[in-house]
Amino acid sequence: MRNDGPPPGRTDRTMRSGDFSAHVAHEILVRLRERQPRVHAITNAVAKNFTANMLLAAGAVPSMTIVADEVADFTRRADALLVNLGTLDTERRAAIPLAIAAAEDAALPWLLDPVFVDASPRRLAIAQQLLARKPKVLRANAAEFEALARRPADRKGAIDLARERGCIVALTGPTDIVTDGRHSIFIANGHRLMARVTAMGCAATAVVAACLAVSDDALLATASGLAIMGIAAEVAGEKAGGPGTFPPLLLDALDALDDAAIAARLRCEQ
Repeated sequence: MRNDGPPPGRTDRTMRSGDFSAHVAHEILVRLRERQPRVHAITNAVAKNFTANMLLAAGAVPSMTIVADEVADFTRRADALLVNLGTLDTERRAAIPLAIAAAEDAALPWLLDPVFVDASPRRLAIAQQLLARKPKVLRANAAEFEALARRPADRKGAIDLARERGCIVALTGPTDIVTDGRHSIFIANGHRLMARVTAMGCAATAVVAACLAVSDDALLATASGLAIMGIAAEVAGEKAGGPGTFPPLLLDALDALDDAAIAARLRCEQ
């Protein structure tokens, strides 16, 4: 959590982009738990509670206000900002540019999750405007990516967009593609029940934001967040009876996740 001293360090002296491993993911998770960064999440109404609980389980501290006259203050005292377009009502539309401006002023990383931009031309236009403001990370599923990027949701499309926009692109699906345009990481962790519970993608992006708050390597932080989420989901899925029991088991699995589980389960290519 941020205090009156300098912000939590993000130096990755032992890491280089492209050198992703179970050790890297675990080291970033350890930092999360030690430093407890604050993530200000402007997220959709459906996802707020679950997202906050996932951040707490990971070791971060959530704040969630979207009130226009205080969102900038909350953002400035955070360590990362998440902008999720899920329920893009009037209040969120007013809060988002204020929060981004505050993040830019404070030199904080911010992430864009363009939820359902494939379903609404107005939402798509807003997402395109936000993408032009250079988020540190764009996290999208295939349909959202194709609508926003106007190109196929594949490895080449993700790499090209990352190069054009100067950001990390996290294209999530059965295998997540994480790229900065030069290096790419492919993560195949996850569980089928993730697709049967709402807000899983939103929560995953929040975990990525928390990882970004404790690392100066956005590529490794993004890959770590998605890997941590996917591995915890696998652990939870082995015990869950269905989508009703899966979310609380996922919180427990994330809270208990350790280096042995990450090392045993991580499935990635570079």
